Formats: sequence, C-alpha cells, structure tokens
Amino acid sequence: MPESRRPTILDVAARAGVSKSLVSNVLRGVPTVSPARRDAVLRAAEELGYRPNAVARSLVQRRTRTMGVLVSNLHNPFFADVIDGLQAVAGRHGYTVLLVSGGRDAAVEAQTVDALLEQRVDGLVLLSPHLPSAQVARAAAAVPVVAVGRRYRDVRGADWVVSDDDAGTGLAVAHLVELGHRRIAHIGGGRRAGGRERSRGYRAAMTAAGLPLGPEVADDSFTTEEGGNAAARRLLDAPRRPTAVLAVNDLAAVGAMDAVEAAGLRVPADLSIVGYDNSALAGLRHVALTTVDQPRVEMGERAADLLLRRVDGHGGPARHVLLAPRLVVRATTAPPATG
Repeated sequence: MPESRRPTILDVAARAGVSKSLVSNVLRGVPTVSPARRDAVLRAAEELGYRPNAVARSLVQRRTRTMGVLVSNLHNPFFADVIDGLQAVAGRHGYTVLLVSGGRDAAVEAQTVDALLEQRVDGLVLLSPHLPSAQVARAAAAVPVVAVGRRYRDVRGADWVVSDDDAGTGLAVAHLVELGHRRIAHIGGGRRAGGRERSRGYRAAMTAAGLPLGPEVADDSFTTEEGGNAAARRLLDAPRRPTAVLAVNDLAAVGAMDAVEAAGLRVPADLSIVGYDNSALAGLRHVALTTVDQPRVEMGERAADLLLRRVDGHGGPARHVLLAPRLVVRATTAPPATG
C-alpha cells in the first residue's frame, strides 16, 4: 500500500484475512463476532493506522454520534459545569460534543444553530439561549432539542431543564430579611434566560415578607460584570440607598461588588450582595460570594439524558425537569449597619 494513501476497510480485511463485512461488524461492535476474529481485525486496524471514515459511517448508521451544544456566553463560568455534566453523559454513550457560542446575540445564535444542523448533529442542547420560540420550534422539527436554563412552554417536543428560579430568589430574599434587611434591591436580567422568573421570585418573596419592593433595575445587559457594575452604580445613586442587593447571576454580583468598592463603600458592612448560580467564581476566597446554587453538573447530565432518549426514538410530549436550588452563605452578606 503506498504511504500516501490512507488505509481503507478493504486493507484491514486483507491484513486480517477476513471479509469486508466482518470488519464492518467488528467496528460496529456486533456481538456475534468470535473473540479471535475480533482481535485479528482490531490488530490489523491498529497496525495499518486505520480510522473509520466518520462521514461514511454516519451515512450508513444515519447518525453522526455528535451532540451540538450552543452556549450563550462562554465568559460565564456557570456554563463550564453544565458542559462537564453534558460531556460526561455524552462520553459514556460514545457521543462527541460539538460546542459553539452565540455571543449573547439571538441572531448569531440562529446562525450557529443552522451551522450545527448542517453538520448533521443528532440533537441540540441550548444553554440559556436567547432564541425566540419560533426558531427553536424550527430546530426541534429537524432534530431533538433540549434547552437548559430557559423554559419554552410553547414549543412542542422541545424538552427543558431548569432550576426553580422563583424558589431560588425566594431563598435569597428570606436570608436577607432574616439578617434584618428591609431595603432590598434587585438587579434583574430583563428577558435573558431566567430573568423573568428570578424577578418574579424576588417580588413574591418581598411581598410575602410584608416589605415594599425595593429599587429594581432590569436590562438584558445586566447579566455581565460590566452590566452589574452599571446597575449597582445606579442603585448607589438612589435617594435612599438599599442595604442589600440581589443580583440576577454571579457575574452581575461581582460587577456590583466592584462598583461598591469604587464608591468607597464596603461589602457587606455598607451593602450586602447576593448572587445566583454558585459558579466557580463565587467560591474564590477573595470573592466569597453568598449565592443561590443551581445544580449545574446535574443540569447538564439531565439535559444529555433527555436528548439521548429522544435520539434513541423515545418520543412523547415534551419533558420538563425542575431542579431545586439551595442557598450558599459566604462573606458578602451581614446585618445592615442601620435599620
């Protein structure tokens, strides 16, 4: 065989002294092949440096064994843990994860979803997507789709996995009220994934505690460190400054911490701050952020399980998984200095 030519399945068959169909059965893991012949084929493939053609194999099996994953923001460490969970399940089932970013832009997300579909992925996992329902429905008509962190109630056949955001912000408000805070502000995420639910939970918890709603600033841009910083500066300029702030996520909370320190104030002595996600960033010793924990790895695992069930032909109505959050108290919350 010329060195410039890549080995083929026919070369493996000739080296092992078996038929092409038997080589194919070995490579596909057919259990009826005898151990001796399987060893001979695998040894021949190794000696020749043969690697199966993924495109040809996908045409035969009608699967690429790839899972397309769209992440809205690669800069948010929350998604790293979700992806860990996804990859663990995907790997156990022989799947490769093809990861792309939408850059927090719905139009870019739509383009990247189309690109993943052109790559013939077996299914899509959308991590906190900004895509409108119509585009998700179009993708779900082509392949199984699971959303993580966002509910698509009006998309038929699209599964989703979320943390109970209403309950999560309720835990945060209850913690601050127990510390003695009465003026609790909220930095919301606008229409971003989880934004509506977390703002709704904040309002419900404040009302349940018999407290007036504090200043609430919400915008799609407030889910980043820069956005949290800008939102906090707005709150600090209010005629009656809040004594505590609940941010839509950890990135916004860290941005708010920076704004407080830049104003010559201290966290938590002058202002308590609570984040949401319990990302790796929150646990850093110099950050030590009180935050609401989402079961990030489990969210990824459950999403991958749902997707692979669909890929394997388990149809039926859309499956919705709601996971319970918990509060993690660290160093950014304390009783207010004044009433």
